[in-house]
Amino acid sequence: MQENSRYAVGIDIGTTTVRCVVAHLDSTTGAPTIVGVGQAPTKGMRKGVVAHLEGPAAAMDEALGEAERMSGFQVDAATVSINGSHILSTKADGMIAVSAVNHEVTRDDMHRLEEVATVGKVPANREILDVVPHSYTLDGQDGIKDPLGMTGTRLEINANVVSALGPHLHNLQKSAELAKVDAHTITPSILAAAKAVLTESQLENGVAVIDLGGATTSVAVFEEGDLQHVGIIPIGGMNITNDLAIGLKTDPEVAEKVKLAHAVAVARQHTEGISIKEEGEVITFTSQDIDEIVEARLEEIFEAVNKELKKAGKAGQLPSGVVLTGGGAQLKHIVEYAKQALGVAARLGKATGYGGVAEDAEKPHYASVVGLMLIDGEGSAAPQKHSSNSFNAKAGLKNAGGIVSRFLDRFKA
Repeated sequence: MQENSRYAVGIDIGTTTVRCVVAHLDSTTGAPTIVGVGQAPTKGMRKGVVAHLEGPAAAMDEALGEAERMSGFQVDAATVSINGSHILSTKADGMIAVSAVNHEVTRDDMHRLEEVATVGKVPANREILDVVPHSYTLDGQDGIKDPLGMTGTRLEINANVVSALGPHLHNLQKSAELAKVDAHTITPSILAAAKAVLTESQLENGVAVIDLGGATTSVAVFEEGDLQHVGIIPIGGMNITNDLAIGLKTDPEVAEKVKLAHAVAVARQHTEGISIKEEGEVITFTSQDIDEIVEARLEEIFEAVNKELKKAGKAGQLPSGVVLTGGGAQLKHIVEYAKQALGVAARLGKATGYGGVAEDAEKPHYASVVGLMLIDGEGSAAPQKHSSNSFNAKAGLKNAGGIVSRFLDRFKA
């Protein structure tokens, strides 16, 4: 392994599964090639947040071990996901006087303006993950996207602040520390998924990413190149499994097999017999029973999704429709269901074009971890060193900001 080799690592810490992707970055272009993929079931997570430190730490260690063996690279640091309904996006605004003698807007002015806009808008127990500027106003001229270098005396901002509860963020960092990983950057998994699957035209026209996870369903709305809204719903694929276990009067393990092999999002026209072999015994159900149970829970999930779209003022008004990611996006006919339930276009979101051992990474449930890897690659200005696995919580928090802004700047350049 050459010491000057550059790598990017993403770790998606889900409620049911931890996934890891390691990519080698081209020394000239910085383009990533996926060289390692790993996943492991996790315990100790509840609806996207850490409930027991050692559970996700052990899963991280196992998933990383698999990816390390495949890539030949030892992972010391990574960009890590955070999830849960505690993640909020809040509108914020503020105003400052331009400080330079020549009244030219500097980077310091813009940072100071972000501070003014967020003070008092975000409770003390929350940590800011990112401040996403929607527009600036300079001396009454509004609609400015980037005022840097412009001349004026009064600078205003209209922004979207993405924040998370501090204790949940710190517990996630501690869990990564137990796995000897420096979580140097932390970003919501839904925004990482968006980075992996959205195009420039979708961001501009108006689009929503819906990440159908195990215990949560996340929604992120974009328009005119900007993040408009983030919402996390504490319902996911595990709820469908549990409903099937109760409704079919069977074990959750059998219910999961039924869901993966035989559940459909759009009810079948004719009733069929469904058989599952479990421990040498053949168990039979009817497709009608399965369809009714799945449909009831999907209706609840997509009603909640529609509420999030209404909060963003975009229900039924997304020219580029919705893009579905996550494990739940593998449910048969889920795209057709989403079109009917939300009244917009829908498609599966897959991260493609990264070469290497990327076959698994092109599945919808790998979208978030591929996005995390891409974010990690953009922040990798120097080769990673195989030094001590020291953990710096404050550094992790400091570097957590700016993810969405850098993501959107990539399309605006």
